[in-house]
Amino acid sequence: MMRVSVTSMILVVVAAAAFAPKCHAQGWEALVPAIAEKLTGLWENGELELLGHYCNFYVEPKFRNWQLRFKGRMWCPGWTIIKGEADTRSRSGVVGKTIQDFVKKAFSQGLITEEEARAWLSQ
Repeated sequence: MMRVSVTSMILVVVAAAAFAPKCHAQGWEALVPAIAEKLTGLWENGELELLGHYCNFYVEPKFRNWQLRFKGRMWCPGWTIIKGEADTRSRSGVVGKTIQDFVKKAFSQGLITEEEARAWLSQ
């Protein structure tokens, strides 16, 4: 999936380069490394701790209806097969929404109790 997104973004950059006026091509080519760096910064992965369990999360950009969106995933190997997922337009909010989805699913399946959550939050 990540390969498709990377390919899409590369095609956008190449198409923009093809339509750039020839007299500005050298200036535009100097921007290519900065554009590539900014695009690769849209992906994120990491680890967090939830109720004593280590969980992983992953964020990737997607284009849908010509809009940049972000898809988040969260999972906790060795604890549960529940997966949190979110799809938002907000790069900064996607991890929080993904965690909320995971926690709601964990509560609904009885994996987390209200008492455990309150004790963990008060630590």
